[in-house]
Parts: sequence; structure tokens; C-alpha cells
Amino acid sequence: MTTLPADPANSNPAANDHVKRGFWGLTLTAIGVVYGDIGTSPLYAFRESISHVVERNGAATNAEVIGVISLMLWALISIVTLKYTMILLRLDNRGEGGTLSLMALVQRTLGKRTPFILIVGLAGAGLFYGDAMLTPAISVLSAIEGLAVLPGLTGRIEPFIMPITLGILIALFLVQRHGSSIVGAWFGPICILWFTVLGGLGLMHLSEEPGVLAAFNPLYAVSFLLNHSALSCVVLGSVFLTVTGAEALYADMGHFGRKPISVAWLWLVFPALALNYLGQGAMVIANPSTIGNPFFYMAPDSWRPALVVLATAATIIASQAVISGAYSLTQQAIQLGLLPRMQILQTSERHHGQIYMPQVNYLLMLGVLFMTFSFGSSSALGSAYGVSVIGAMLTSSLLAILAIWKVGKRPLWFAIALMSPFLLIELIFAGSNLLKVFSGGIVPLVIAAGFAILMWTWVRGSALLHEQTRRDVSLQQMLATLEVSPPKRVRGTAIFLTADPQAAPTALMHNLKHNQVLHEHIILLCVKTAPTPRVNDADRVTIETVRDDIRIVTLSFGFMETPNVIRGLTLARERGLAFDIMTTSFFLSRRALVPTAKSAMPRWQDLLFVFLARNSSSATEFFHIPTSRVVELGTQVTI
Repeated sequence: MTTLPADPANSNPAANDHVKRGFWGLTLTAIGVVYGDIGTSPLYAFRESISHVVERNGAATNAEVIGVISLMLWALISIVTLKYTMILLRLDNRGEGGTLSLMALVQRTLGKRTPFILIVGLAGAGLFYGDAMLTPAISVLSAIEGLAVLPGLTGRIEPFIMPITLGILIALFLVQRHGSSIVGAWFGPICILWFTVLGGLGLMHLSEEPGVLAAFNPLYAVSFLLNHSALSCVVLGSVFLTVTGAEALYADMGHFGRKPISVAWLWLVFPALALNYLGQGAMVIANPSTIGNPFFYMAPDSWRPALVVLATAATIIASQAVISGAYSLTQQAIQLGLLPRMQILQTSERHHGQIYMPQVNYLLMLGVLFMTFSFGSSSALGSAYGVSVIGAMLTSSLLAILAIWKVGKRPLWFAIALMSPFLLIELIFAGSNLLKVFSGGIVPLVIAAGFAILMWTWVRGSALLHEQTRRDVSLQQMLATLEVSPPKRVRGTAIFLTADPQAAPTALMHNLKHNQVLHEHIILLCVKTAPTPRVNDADRVTIETVRDDIRIVTLSFGFMETPNVIRGLTLARERGLAFDIMTTSFFLSRRALVPTAKSAMPRWQDLLFVFLARNSSSATEFFHIPTSRVVELGTQVTI
């Protein structure tokens, strides 16, 4: 998932992009962004899957190799082709996809945020962060491990694999602040070359054992599971590596549109992946000695250096996509009230939506480096990888049932019947991945749980803080007081930011109490997040006149947009709101939170909420308010 050019005024950016860039331009870019993660799975998926058979039996028979390949092919067909391209890509929130977008869509339809929907959404978001830390680690490390099969380097390069990998990962995160627009244009062409090479290598080896094509018959997959009952769960845990990255198809729908993503999958990505897995199987059957690292052994000795370079480039692109996806998901979570405000920087003057978040970037970097160094090899990482991914898939399936039922207005039995086969398959994969818990799989679960707790703490603490705000003086009470005892009026306009326009802003009350003055014109400004990705400019501003000198202005922004107060006020001025920015002051309340023994949350959660609030970005920075026009008034609030 990544952030690409989009018009904030358009509720369906994918359709707008179709006009600007053309269908094939979108398809090319989608190949480089959407399929980077799943496209690097051939580096390790078959190797890890067949290794369990070899470890248990000492060798793999032809039938076992074909059975494993059949499981991999049908995982791609059932989960990616049927679930994502045929069903989920049709469940869009005004062009946007992804777990949080689907959650917002269901909430908008229901008219409220239910505990079940919130828990599923928090779980899906938390699991994505676990995946975001594992994907760069396993992808880049598996590519660099290819150096060990190069002629002349075998037995000599191994001590340098970890330092090289860590160096590449550190460099990748350090260049994020400069954006990806310069190198982003190469993502599509490089990935097209990558998938062409995947398919070509597979075709080269199919002639060695054409019988491997029988893997398209699902009976071979069923036969393997029935004949290896004790081993099947372990193998399925590694087979699932074949479909890691499938969530990107749905998450990136808003940037490319359903058709470009579907066409890229059906006509290039899936055929290339299928051919490569079949080719790896054919080669292992014909030459069992290649089973240690079948992907790189597919290439002739003279080609392997170039293949290692290309694989490294592909894994860097996959890592870039998931890092950008973490920025995009975090931005959505902030706008939906699931996380505190964080610094969001635009990295492109020409393309709206290309963002960089320093806090997220460095947190991810520490997590990825820890994963890479502590696990030490892609095989060890494979034991942890997949646990968070299958959890995210389960959450999307559960939300899809609600969306088909409530949004699509289909009978509940139809929604359950449609999604049950996928839920069953995912539950089987989830069971097999749970076996990895004691061999590293606990790590992504702990990461996901940590992020989910952070988000739940912020949601709960914000709700308690809102309850405190509701006890403040109401706007009508304040106006009645002003009628009885009018303060001294000063020239100019004062804008007071408020979360609740029906309550008197704390900053306004403090200004009256301490300065004993009131400006000639008062604007109570409320910034709200709509349950849609973007809001049209025509619907962005509402103006309510309380009395001649006091107005309430509400600015609405979508959860994929960065709130910009000045831009919103410019629209308001075009609609008759009179004010001069040079004689206008913005008054903001800065609350100092103090936990109390009577809080509705446990002590540890109070302290965590206070920590998050203190370290959140200021409203001035987040809402893009000119710092020279801002006055902050502090107050202490107990929770």
C-alpha cells in the first residue's frame, strides 16, 4: 500500500487518475506497487514449504513435490483471484479499499461505531504493522542470501550477508524523507522485468519434468494433505507464504482502481508466479540437489549475479511499498481518531498524497532491524512471517460479510455463504500458522497486540476526555453571560478551534477570564473527519450564524486527506465569511492531562494515554495553521 497522486477534491481518485494517466499507465504503476510483496514470495515460499518434507522424510518424492506446488497454486487461485480480485475489490468506500476504509464504510452504513467493528478494525490495523516490520526483513535478506550460491562466493560470503542486508535496510529508511517520486517511476518497469524473468525461468525448467503441470489438479493438493496428516499443518504454514502481500490488492485500490489491479494480476503476475513455482518443482524433481535454494539455482551460473541484483531491487520495491503503506494506514488511523496526531510531511509538490511520517519511519526501521538481526536468516523469519498476514485476512473477511449484508443490502445468509469458504481456508491457514508461535510467530502477534492496545487506549481516553469537555460551559450559557456582562471589544477576528461547537471553547473562556476582552468577530472552528476517503470542496464547509458577531464554521476532511485549515477557510471566505487573515488570531487550547485514582481506565492505561497526548503533534502543525497567528492557552484536565 502506498500513497500516489490523487485529487483531494475528487471522491473517487481512481476514476480521476484514469482520465489523467490512462488505464495502462495505472496498470504499469500497480505492478510496481501492489505486487511487490507477493511478487518476491518465490524467493522463499517453495523452499520453506518443501523443506519440511525433506526434514521429516530425508527426501521428497515426485508426488510430494507436485502436491506442495498444487497447494501453492490453489492458495493463489482461491485467496487472491477469487476473494480479492472477484469480491473484495468490489467493496470500495468511494474508490478506497483496505481494512480501515472498509471499517469506515460499514460504520457509515450503520450510523455508529459498534464494539465488534472497532475491535476487528483495530486488530486488522495492528496486524498490518506486524507485517510491515517482517516484509522488508525477509524480502531483502532472502535476496542477499542469493550471494551464497554464486560461483566463487559459496562458503566465503556468508559472514557478510547480515551486514549487507542491514546496510540496505538502513539506507532504505533514511531516504524516505526525500520521497519516492524520483525512483518511483522505475518501480513498474523493474517489476515487469522481474515477473518476466520469473515466468521465463519457470518455462526453462518445465521441459525437465512436464508432469509437474498436474499440480493444477486440486486432487494432488487434497491427496498430499490426506497422506501427510501429521505434516500437513506445518507445510501449510509455509505454503501460506505464497499469498503474503495479497492485502495490498485491496488496500491500494483507491490509488489505481479495480480494473488495473485485476488485469495486472490475471494477465501478468499470476501467470509469472505460477510458471515460476512449477519450474522450481520441475527442477527439484529432475535435480534434487537444488532443493536447498531452488529459486537461485534455476538460473545458469553466469546469470546468477544479475538475478541477485534484480531480486534485491524487487525486494527493495516491495519494502518501499509496505513502508508507504504504513504511512497511509497511520494517516487513516489518525483521521479516524484511532491514533494521536503525528507529523505528516508532503514529499512531492506536484503530486498530492505522497507523504512521509518521521515517527512511523523510525519506529518501523527499529522494528525491521531488530527482526532481521534477531532471526538471522530468511528461513527463521519464515517461521514468524504469515502469522500477522493471515490475521489481517481474517479481519477483512469478517468486515466483508457485514459490508455485503448492510452496504450491498444482500441477505445475511448470502453474505455468510459467499465468504464462508474463504473464512474456512483462512482458518485452516491460521491454525497452521499458530504452530509457528513457539518458533518466532509470537513476535508479530506481540507487535500487533501492542499497536492494538495503543489504538484502543487512544480511543477510550479520547472518549473520556470528550465526556469531560461536555461538562464545560455550553455556548448558550456563555452567550447569556455576555448579554448580562458584556466585555470590552477589540478589533479583528478571533478563531477558536473546538471539538464541540455547542460547548464554549476553553481558550475562549480563558481569554475572557484573564484578558477580559472579546474580539469584534468570533469564529468557532470545528474540524471533522468524514467516514469517506475524501470530501468534495462543495461539501467541505458549513457556516452557521449564532449571532451577528459569532459564527460556527465546520470544515470536513476525508480520512485519506491531510486537514488544512487555511485552505478550508479560503473556501469559507468565498462563500461569504468575512475576515482578514492579517488581522485574525487563532486561539488554541493546550490541555495538560493529569490521571486520577477515579479514572474509568486502569492506571497504566491512564499513563499511556497521557504519554500519547503529550507526544502528539500540535494542532498548529497538524492543521497547517500559520504559527505567527496562533495564541495557545493552557489548562489542566483530569481523566
